[in-house]
Amino acid sequence: MKTVKKISRLALNAGDSILLKGGQIFNGTLAINYNTNGTAQKLVVITSYGVGIATINSTTEKGLVINNSSYVIIQNIKLLGAGRKNGNTTSGVDIAYCKNITIDNIDVSGYQKSGLLIRNCSNMIVTNVMAHDNGSAGISVGGENFLKTDCRNIDIRYCRAENNPGDPTNKDNHSGNGIIIGQCTNAKISYCTATNNGWDMPRIGNGPVGIWAWESDSITIEHCLSYENKTSVGGQDGGGFDFDGGITNSVIQYCLSYGNQGSGIGLFQYNNASPWENNIIRYNISINDGNVSDAKAGIYIWNQSPSNNLKNCAIYNNTIYNNKNAALSYSTITNNENIVFYNNILVGNKEIILGKDSVSKYYGNCWYSLTNGFNVNGIANFDTWRNQKQQEIFNGAKTGINIDPAFANINTINITDAKVLASFSMAKAANALLINGGIDLQQLFNIPTGGKDFNDNVAQAKSIGARF
Repeated sequence: MKTVKKISRLALNAGDSILLKGGQIFNGTLAINYNTNGTAQKLVVITSYGVGIATINSTTEKGLVINNSSYVIIQNIKLLGAGRKNGNTTSGVDIAYCKNITIDNIDVSGYQKSGLLIRNCSNMIVTNVMAHDNGSAGISVGGENFLKTDCRNIDIRYCRAENNPGDPTNKDNHSGNGIIIGQCTNAKISYCTATNNGWDMPRIGNGPVGIWAWESDSITIEHCLSYENKTSVGGQDGGGFDFDGGITNSVIQYCLSYGNQGSGIGLFQYNNASPWENNIIRYNISINDGNVSDAKAGIYIWNQSPSNNLKNCAIYNNTIYNNKNAALSYSTITNNENIVFYNNILVGNKEIILGKDSVSKYYGNCWYSLTNGFNVNGIANFDTWRNQKQQEIFNGAKTGINIDPAFANINTINITDAKVLASFSMAKAANALLINGGIDLQQLFNIPTGGKDFNDNVAQAKSIGARF
């Protein structure tokens, strides 16, 4: 029987390598000694050699553990636990209090908690991780001191979190997330995919999301795909993307969500969270999201905090389409301040907006009800709504349009990998009035356009929607 027990006793130095024979199975937990430190020039390497990749079968234990170490690279390894309901109660890869760690091309499954768990680390690069069939999450980043600086400089790219259904032992909080970041400053999630997560969360209440962040600062989620994520029967959330409580100075951009049980994009602030402010949502596409759980819309805005409003968020050049419910939904308990929608396509089935909000502002958007042409809070005429609510008016001039964007084949989506998002050709509106029907954000509000649209085309100054 091949094990990694002897390897775990080794004292590793800069430039050392642990080589596991490809195609072989090694039982046990590979635990790297505390204070294993390589250098930028001489990394400590853990990898497979020969044909194929090696598998660490840790059954009921963790697969790989690294603590208080630096300049280590883990690559080309498969980690296998006994299963979230079959005796495993841990995470697959547990990296804590480390810096300058690279994780590349690992497959991790069968763990009750997270496939990959990163705690109190800095300067981490995570690429090409396949985290599937775990419980709590595919990939989880967080801290233990409840500070936004617990983790710093985390870069997650080209990863996939699939079929992480939920932690059967967690009856008090959400589980079944795809990729989740908390208590972190300066992190980026890019070209990642999350799908079919959260369907077996063992409770009714706040639920999981495909890709999201909470209590963090300077987070970028971009060029990601989150589709067909779920929650428990009767549970909440189950959405595509989410900026949750305490998020500041962050952006979600160039992302696609579709068919999620919760909203495509959630903007949430729970009670006792730190301030949520100065965030941007731009050039994203949501198609038929939020039709199962409580959102009932592509974008869902929800605030439970009586003291910290959702504050200062620019939402622009997104395409939100829902053929069953609304484009935009406000929870009945929501309080917000300076939430502004610019140059978005907002298409709902009957109502375009669910819930009432007298604070958010709208400029240069395209509004359309598939059933009624226009319907917001029972007002069925765009000009009547504009005048009564004093929306879509800037410096006395009318903004916004009420037209059919004329989408073709928008309900037949088959894209399954974020790596090919740039070639996504659906959700392009054919109505020529959208090309120059919006407002100039840079000129009127000094808001940067980002320079490109969803498909990396040059962003037009007055175009409406995510792709041109």
